[in-house]
Amino acid sequence: MDIACWQSVPIATFALGTWQIKRWRWKLDLIENLRHRTAAEPIDLPIDLDELKHKEYYCVKIKGKFLYEKEFLMGPRSLILDGEAVSEKASGIFSRKSSTGYYVITPFKLEDRDLTIMVNRGWIPRSHRTSFKMENKLTDSMEIIGVIRETEKRPTFVPENAPEKGVWHFRDLDAMAKVAEAEPVYIELLSKYSTPQGPIAGQTRVTLRNEHISYIITWYGLFVSTGYMWFRYFVQKLPLV
Repeated sequence: MDIACWQSVPIATFALGTWQIKRWRWKLDLIENLRHRTAAEPIDLPIDLDELKHKEYYCVKIKGKFLYEKEFLMGPRSLILDGEAVSEKASGIFSRKSSTGYYVITPFKLEDRDLTIMVNRGWIPRSHRTSFKMENKLTDSMEIIGVIRETEKRPTFVPENAPEKGVWHFRDLDAMAKVAEAEPVYIELLSKYSTPQGPIAGQTRVTLRNEHISYIITWYGLFVSTGYMWFRYFVQKLPLV
């Protein structure tokens, strides 16, 4: 191996370690911003709905009634508890099998204006997929608080939605709004709105994986080891072994 090739290895590993430090700082800022938004006082739904483009993860307070005849399911999705997805290795009542289910998406007609939005009322297990409409419905006008979420791109390896079959795998708000006869506004109810024998609310994931420290250690460790090998071989003229 020539000297140029040897030099490129420690240089590349140092650059990757430095890049991971930048990614680590970016992730910390993202986590802090997420915590700030979810902990802030609930806001009123703005008159100009375009303002919601900059309000993801803020809580919004609205009053009105659910329109159950247009509700549908989205999934399969893992159950979220205390802001984290239930582990596939979890035991007990939420086992690997029972922690997979569906979100119940229900249109919500506002009381103070002619506007209907979509509300994720919560999670139901896969076994309740065909019977979830049998639950006791809350038909009175009520005030609810939910977390604002934006539309999402189809994740890798996730199938396309099939609205004509009532199959929804990810949040395509424009397409969902057409089916629900609502505006493309979507919120996820806070956990306190769970209903007995009904959906488990609070299905907003508020934790983010942050493994950049381990990547930093790995790349800088490789930089030190390959840098030492380069110094030993090319400067000290010693064999590598």
